[in-house]
Amino acid sequence: MHETFVDLGTVDAPSGVLVLGMAGWIDHWRELGQPLSERAGAAAAAGGGHLRDWLCEVVAVPAAADRPLRVRASTSPSPFDEEPAIATLEIGLGLPWPGPVDRSVPVPLGDLPVDRCGTVIGDAAGLDTWTGMNGEPADGLADVFYWGRYADDAHAEFGGGRIAQHGVDGPHGWLDLPLAEAAARAAELTAWCDRLHGRGLMVSIDKHTDDHRFRRAGWHHPLRAGAIEVGGCRVLGVEWDQGDHSIRHRGERDAGQVYPVTLEADEAGETVLRWTIPPHDFDDGDE
Repeated sequence: MHETFVDLGTVDAPSGVLVLGMAGWIDHWRELGQPLSERAGAAAAAGGGHLRDWLCEVVAVPAAADRPLRVRASTSPSPFDEEPAIATLEIGLGLPWPGPVDRSVPVPLGDLPVDRCGTVIGDAAGLDTWTGMNGEPADGLADVFYWGRYADDAHAEFGGGRIAQHGVDGPHGWLDLPLAEAAARAAELTAWCDRLHGRGLMVSIDKHTDDHRFRRAGWHHPLRAGAIEVGGCRVLGVEWDQGDHSIRHRGERDAGQVYPVTLEADEAGETVLRWTIPPHDFDDGDE
């Protein structure tokens, strides 16, 4: 069946090694011994491969170092809300298909789960500098959000604009606050709720880590895809819809919810990396 693709943007890989992997664990590679770039470089030198250490997983492949690499996706209806969800993620690697290899047969590289915390595509060396959710922001800023039963009352008292996202109004809050001001604003909201209501208001401080920045970059994209700069490289991230994830991908690798990653030749004879997520079977009563 013919697939219709939409462009998600471009990434670059100046080190010549591209990584597709679990965003929630990218910053843990360096804590497990050898940096991601070294492991990924070895895998790419062998033609590409799957890397796994503890909960960290990526696929690493060789890629052109001198040009933007296009990322695109096909979609299928989500069983959660029937909105489009990614079915195939494809990255053009900017390299010709290896001559001796039969281009009609995909080359398997392994499989990956859909990480509830998102998926990232980018240069292996650039991703060595990735700051995860517990990291510190390079710009010293944070975003503050609040929502819940008493959000309207809190808004009347404290203000804060709607932080719009694709398809939803989003919570109230403030963007780009200095860390100290963000912490004070959140503490003030929490103290107000505790004093008047006890419960009924959720308050979140999201520091401008790379983990948060890629999500924010995708707020207005229908597939929650957004690009940021990490380590001097353009990196693209996808934040998966939580409702769709809970139905199609829950349990991830432990539950066998993993999907094949392959190298394939496109119509022009160039190499692409493809991650194929089968569409949901709406006729399967067990789902």
